[in-house]
Amino acid sequence: MADPSFDVVSKVDRQEVDNALNQAAKELSQRFDFRGTGTSIAWAGEEAVTIESETEERAKAAVEVFKEKLVKRGVSLKALDVGQPTASGKTYKIGAKILQGISTEKAKEISKAIRDEKLKGVQAQIQGDQLRVSGKKKDDLQAVIRLLKSKDFGIALQFTNYR
Repeated sequence: MADPSFDVVSKVDRQEVDNALNQAAKELSQRFDFRGTGTSIAWAGEEAVTIESETEERAKAAVEVFKEKLVKRGVSLKALDVGQPTASGKTYKIGAKILQGISTEKAKEISKAIRDEKLKGVQAQIQGDQLRVSGKKKDDLQAVIRLLKSKDFGIALQFTNYR
């Protein structure tokens, strides 16, 4: 039988993000403080969101509403990369990206943290945009999960395929 293993991934449930975006758009259309400001939020591609408003403050407030909805839906804010407001004509735009996958640099940083823990028989292999951690004992793998949860790598981490 193969050694126990699990995958470290950084994925976001697209449906939950879509639901949060729709809820934020509905709230922006109904809230008194957003009336008449031309504030809107919409998808701008597969993994990008655009927030527009007539004032910079309302655009920033709309981002906060969106973040609130993401948190309520269980989506980590580490998966959201919000840009700076840019003026274009009479409106301000803020672009936001939904981050998915673990970059090679982050994967190396995570595997180094696992190696520095010096657990016997635990290896981390980079496989595309995820990391496979395997070891001789399940207890060691659970220790690795606790270690990764305790550290902040700047991205949202999930642990899948634990076997």
